[in-house]
Amino acid sequence: MSTAGKVIKCKAAVLWELNKPFSIEEVEVAPPKAHEVRIKMVATGICRSDDHVVNGSLVTRLPVVLGHEGAGIVESIGEGVTTVRPGDKVIPLFIPQCGKCNVCKHPEANLCLKFQLKEPRGTLNDGTCRFTCRGKPIHHFLGTSTFTQYTVVDEMSVAKIHADSPLEKVCLIGCGFSTGYGSAVKIAKVTQGSTCAVFGLGGVGLSVIMGCKAAGAARIIAVDINKDKFARAKQVGATECINPQDYEKPIEEVLKEVSGGGVDFSFEVIGRLDTMMSALLCCQEAYGVSVIVGVPPHAQNISMNPMLLLTGRTWKGAIFGGFKSKESVPKLVTDFMAKKFSLDQLITHVLPLEKINEGFDLLRSGMR
Repeated sequence: MSTAGKVIKCKAAVLWELNKPFSIEEVEVAPPKAHEVRIKMVATGICRSDDHVVNGSLVTRLPVVLGHEGAGIVESIGEGVTTVRPGDKVIPLFIPQCGKCNVCKHPEANLCLKFQLKEPRGTLNDGTCRFTCRGKPIHHFLGTSTFTQYTVVDEMSVAKIHADSPLEKVCLIGCGFSTGYGSAVKIAKVTQGSTCAVFGLGGVGLSVIMGCKAAGAARIIAVDINKDKFARAKQVGATECINPQDYEKPIEEVLKEVSGGGVDFSFEVIGRLDTMMSALLCCQEAYGVSVIVGVPPHAQNISMNPMLLLTGRTWKGAIFGGFKSKESVPKLVTDFMAKKFSLDQLITHVLPLEKINEGFDLLRSGMR
């Protein structure tokens, strides 16, 4: 029996309070309104940004259904939707692409003005929620909310993908892989034969390494205090691994020594202010490029000497690897289907929704 136009009752992981476990609840998911899409979620990744909400370093409205790295199948569509239809495989987009704002019209930029990270409303574009639990409205997260069996998104926040794609793998293109890979190939524009340093070897850091390798970097130096991550980093393309705790001098000095004066490109994929400075300082002072990939702590600032940039360094940042979401995600999935890159090394565990708290424990322990 068709569920189109009807309220769907399903399970979702709801965060009611900060620093508390997720609660698996029965939620009611309302039908999509005009220009909205209801999706049956098949798979979702756990991202450090979700954990930033749990611990309060990334602010959004509570209670909330988190998750922004998922893939599913369109269950029904609202009036006026033209880019997807029921039965399509799709990836929700935490950065929308409205196609109308100045950013969307810019040939390079991707941070659509409808994006909610800086001012999270916790709603869809019309200012209302589609989730209800215990008689209370439950907020959305970044217009996606993938920690649920069904979700509703705006049409500008969903991309139709290859019909044969394995959703349990390509869900990672919804955030982690694209964020890292794009930071190397699109934002830094890593060059053939160059030397790169990557700080942080979680899923996004590994994706940065994959991007550096694809761009032809000759040396890719992986940096992390967890040596257990080194083997996987080398599997995806790191040429050497360094643990800062093995040295008495600052890691930026170590990297400048081993690279003969500074690396060509560096990437901070942790979200710490001290490692952001180290990543900048380890760059060659005349032409090095450093990219901030990790989400920094809420309301914290860096104090730095402008001379670090005056000499010629470039300091950059980007969200989602600089990719325009609605047009780029289908292409990345097609590239995956053509075996231009693998996602297998980014998957360490597969758990049911009911064990989401175990998944976050694994994330916090460094197993990702």
